[in-house]
Amino acid sequence: MPSALPYKIATLLYCFNEREEILLLERAQEPNRGLWSPCGGKLKMDIGESPYACACREAHEEIGLKIGPSDLHLAGLISEHGYQGQTHWLMFLFEVKAKLKTLPPVHAEGRFEFFPREMISALNIPQTDREQIWPWFWQYRGGFFAAHCHCRAAGRNDWILEETK
Repeated sequence: MPSALPYKIATLLYCFNEREEILLLERAQEPNRGLWSPCGGKLKMDIGESPYACACREAHEEIGLKIGPSDLHLAGLISEHGYQGQTHWLMFLFEVKAKLKTLPPVHAEGRFEFFPREMISALNIPQTDREQIWPWFWQYRGGFFAAHCHCRAAGRNDWILEETK
């Protein structure tokens, strides 16, 4: 029987500069405080916000980038069951088509840095990102993937890759 936990919906923004370095945020807030991950945020469900509208809003709020839905590519969809034993997540992973020219300033959510792809595995990143999300993002970049992670006690995760293109 599935755990009776709240469900949260979020967007993550995969932004690159002209050297193809990825923009990551060292999070100052939970979840994942102190870890490096793409910027983004929770969808405003109370106003019926769409994942694309959320991604555009978060791009403007966190990195000062004004974009519309056509500036985004839906790269992936991740559902996580029982993340950290606290909540279920549905995450829309968007690649921002425009290349960033400058590093965004420090934000209430944390500080930003650009990293080359090969450095990501050496960073302090969430376990689920390390296990599958980053490898699948790179493997299916330009296409799409959908996956489900059942987060279990003691840090074990069971993954199912549900769709790829």
